[in-house]
Amino acid sequence: MRLINMLNSTYKHVLHCTLLFVVIMFFEIFTGGIKVNEYSYTSVDPWSEYGQFATIVLYLLRFLTFLTLPQVLFNFCGLVFYNAFPEKVVLKGSPLLAPFICIRVVTRGDFPDLVKANVTRNMNTCLDTGLENFLMEVVTDKPINLPKHRRIREIVVPHDYQTKSGALFKSRALQHCLEDHINVLNNNDWIVHLDEETLLTENSVRGIINFVLDGKHPFGQGLITYANENVVNWFTTLADSFRVSDDMGKLRLQFKLFHKPLFSWKGSYVVTQLQAEKAVSFDNGLDGSVAEDCFFAMRAFSQGYTFNFIEGEMYEKSPFTLIDFLQQRKRWLQGILLVVHSKMIPVKHKLLLGVSVYSWVTLPLSTSNIIFAALYPIPCPYFMDFVCAFIAGVNIYMYVFGVLKSFSLYRFGLMRFVFCALAAVCIIPVNLVIENLAVIWGLVGKKHKFYVVKKDIRSLVTV
Repeated sequence: MRLINMLNSTYKHVLHCTLLFVVIMFFEIFTGGIKVNEYSYTSVDPWSEYGQFATIVLYLLRFLTFLTLPQVLFNFCGLVFYNAFPEKVVLKGSPLLAPFICIRVVTRGDFPDLVKANVTRNMNTCLDTGLENFLMEVVTDKPINLPKHRRIREIVVPHDYQTKSGALFKSRALQHCLEDHINVLNNNDWIVHLDEETLLTENSVRGIINFVLDGKHPFGQGLITYANENVVNWFTTLADSFRVSDDMGKLRLQFKLFHKPLFSWKGSYVVTQLQAEKAVSFDNGLDGSVAEDCFFAMRAFSQGYTFNFIEGEMYEKSPFTLIDFLQQRKRWLQGILLVVHSKMIPVKHKLLLGVSVYSWVTLPLSTSNIIFAALYPIPCPYFMDFVCAFIAGVNIYMYVFGVLKSFSLYRFGLMRFVFCALAAVCIIPVNLVIENLAVIWGLVGKKHKFYVVKKDIRSLVTV
């Protein structure tokens, strides 16, 4: 059976790679990255046709595209060089031999029913996987009144608690857990950080067990998908298919090959060893409080800690509304900019992250380049046209791959499955508009603000 699964896994990966190359070749030929006939060449002399100033602006806009090249290359290599459809995770040791694991959820406490339901479900998933040496810990600003259980611990952060640096929001709650009078873990114990809506799977628990049994790296992270069970908002779920590809491409490559968070990481499905987490700390002031996950990763990177990719996926929900989706992106942009501009992190450790976030900041200009390139074509070196088409092809394909990875063919059927893949491509223009709005709002809006999106589907139902 395992041999059959391996063959099936390899077959899927080969088909995915073939589709990726087909999409890239289509964009190369369609956009003129590869010259196939005389129509592929631009014969306009922009200096005499558009004027000096306009020509310089058009070339600068074209060069902005190259800011995305590093992460595009990482995504391409990650999706091609590693099996994109690995078989089920197999335990490399007994769960009974695994070190103690604390599964920690941080919440404001606005959705107590959601937290209670997910704590119970995640605990049962751990037990079904054979894990015995673990604790479910919920850190909340408001009391949730979780049921009394030997595997469940509720920590309510006092209103008057302050960190030394004045950290706020999630950073403040996470740092509170590390205080000596609150912490009950040993330095060699492990913590699995989850958001309140994150659901474990047996695959992810097995992956975490393998990771902690290996013990070579103090930090790790794995894949999160968003199209599981009930899909609340199809637009945001399809838009988040890009994030799934990002996990399987850029995130996986940087951790499996370099063991460094060259482009940072996410705030959920984070696995840390307590001793290392305490050394890095979440007490990073206001600048480290908006995107606390990014700041933590870059500090750990600068201190020489290593990372690895964890096999097995977890489940989350995409934002339920477009406003929440917009607010989420705005907060990420503002938080990462604060990290990149922070003097606490050396430039050499945040160089690729800086290039990545400024490719995001300049998104409105890059988007306008799509229109200007059609209305005012300019001749460029062949290599430049080829790379621009490559970037476009990979980015478009990432939406398709995210659907292939997230949506179940058996659950949706072939027609709906194909429709979802096509729909993910069709929503790209609208998603670009929202991302542009997030950038503009993020640049002019108030900084140091932490917006929490709605997570409980029952909160959407009105009586």
